[in-house]
Amino acid sequence: MTATDSFTGDANPYGGGDPYADYRTAAFPFTRYADLADRRLGAAVIAANDEFFAQRENLLMPERAEFDPEHFGHKGKIMDGWETRRRRGASAEHPWPAAEDHDWALVRLGAPGVIRGIVVDTAHFRGNYPQAVSVEGTSVPGTPSPAELLGDDVKWTTLVPRTPVGGHAANGFSVAVEQRFTHLRVNQHPDGGIARLRVYGEVAADPEWLAVLGTFDVVALEHGGRVEDASDLFYSPATNTIQPGRSRTMDDGWETRRRRDRGNDWIRYRLAAQSLIRAIEIDTACLKGNSAGWASVSVKDGEDGAWTEILPRTRLQPDTNHRFLLPAPAVGTHARVDIFPDGGISRLRLHGSLTEDGASSLVARHQELGG
Repeated sequence: MTATDSFTGDANPYGGGDPYADYRTAAFPFTRYADLADRRLGAAVIAANDEFFAQRENLLMPERAEFDPEHFGHKGKIMDGWETRRRRGASAEHPWPAAEDHDWALVRLGAPGVIRGIVVDTAHFRGNYPQAVSVEGTSVPGTPSPAELLGDDVKWTTLVPRTPVGGHAANGFSVAVEQRFTHLRVNQHPDGGIARLRVYGEVAADPEWLAVLGTFDVVALEHGGRVEDASDLFYSPATNTIQPGRSRTMDDGWETRRRRDRGNDWIRYRLAAQSLIRAIEIDTACLKGNSAGWASVSVKDGEDGAWTEILPRTRLQPDTNHRFLLPAPAVGTHARVDIFPDGGISRLRLHGSLTEDGASSLVARHQELGG
């Protein structure tokens, strides 16, 4: 729960040209995890106490915040973020906000999980950012309403204590709370604007839901699968390959730089738990002149298991969803897709079911995280 490469204070007033030229940011180690507040997973900002200048929904937009210096509306400057009105004190004798005054927004995570880090991005909020922020988390089953989440019976856990932040900066916070969360309460003290919120962590799926599904995509991000490593992340994150739905644009998949050697590119995944894989899908949607030429898939069982090829090197077509039925179920906890020689794929699906050991380990982990 500590700030990483913290930025404080105002940024310089916008002086023209590239608005990101003086943007302050850092390399946060936790960004290798998936964004649990990704709208593609179903995340949403479900309530806020104030959004006078700019709507709360902007917080989770996948694109970076943009700035138009001439964009004004009838309420004032229109910002690409969530911005509240200026708070005032109780009287002329005390016109300043009280120490406890703050604005808040409730965020439903797209996938419940363990949070490893949070970025509160104040891009373009140079003199109108909050003095400090804090973030709390809770775990509530089902689909609670904002009123239910704000009820006295809901317990909130501090993930980021009240901490000063800087304007026009990516303010990053490492989180070390080993617990499963479904919702966040983002507070800005006392008021101001936040451009984007990113919540990085590991998905912790509900084992009861997966048991009812029976057969499902055991590498899908929403079911607890994750990318462990990849050979190349030049154009896009490998996590895109296990996002829900099909790619709608080329950058919604995984694409590598052009190789000039005799090697090949790859992604290594951890499955939701030990699984029996029965079918594979490799989709190259929207990759037309840059899809992988061939691909193979391998699995291993356990960290020290040996890799076994379950789909031999197979020709891929551009902008096509390829489906393969396995002659026999393959048991594994990890998977690897190799593409030859380079290029990209948009999605990988591994359809199967949990083994008895896999289901048991998932239930134990769920209980350990307070699920």
